This record gives sequence, structure tokens and C-alpha cells, in this order.
Amino acid sequence: MAHTRIRKFNTRETYPEQSLDNDLCQAVVTQGGKTVWLRGQCPQDLDSAKNIESHDPVEQTHKVMQNIRQLLEEAGGSMEHLVKVVVYITDVRYREAVYRTMGEYIKGVHPVSTGLVVQALARPEWLVEIDGTAVIPE
Repeated sequence: MAHTRIRKFNTRETYPEQSLDNDLCQAVVTQGGKTVWLRGQCPQDLDSAKNIESHDPVEQTHKVMQNIRQLLEEAGGSMEHLVKVVVYITDVRYREAVYRTMGEYIKGVHPVSTGLVVQALARPEWLVEIDGTAVIPE
């Protein structure tokens, strides 16, 4: 990987009481390259802007992460170039499901992560929104 990941960890050790398995780190150092700032991704189709039908946090997170992957690929990168994610959920009880699902997409990547529980997102049916930043090496 082109980026330096400082103090890598896995949430299995940091949150042993939760059923999580996410590869994260405390800091990411990048140099040069192209920075991609992703808008907060929600559980909707990128082309039609239609919401997925599900009100399940796992299914919504899959769609959000698929959108992130697709946008990074369209920018000429991949998930390994992801350096930061910010996760917004509307209920703390969704945390394990959302992070477990997100972890499937960032295995071995180790981005930095911030998680927030918010009162609501832009549409009431949305349970999760994730924004990200990536740096694609030159």
C-alpha cells in the first residue's frame, strides 16, 4: 500500500464485548497523489437516486459500501486507497451490524474511522450514511 498506516488495530481487541472485526488505524499518512472526497453515501442507487427497499441496517450498509467502492473505482482508485470514513447511524443498536458489514469492505485497508449516532439523516428511512476520503497514489 502507498499510504503509511500508524497504529493499526482490529476492533476484535478494542471492543471485545462486541462482535466486530474491522481493520482500522489511528492515523494515515499520505504523500502526493489524488485526493478523493466522497459525499456521504446513503442506501440508494447512484444512477437513479432511488432508495433500496430494505430497512435493514446490514442491507443498507452493503449498498452504502458498494457505492463507495464504485465511486472510488470511477475515480481511478480502489478500496485500498480509502484513508478515512465517517459513519453516521440513527440508532446505537445498529452499530455492530453496520460496522461488521463495513468491515467486509475494508478488510486489510486500515482507514481511520469516526462514528456518530445522530438523531436523523436526510430521509427518515435511511439508517446509515458513510462518507469517506481516499488518496490515489500517482
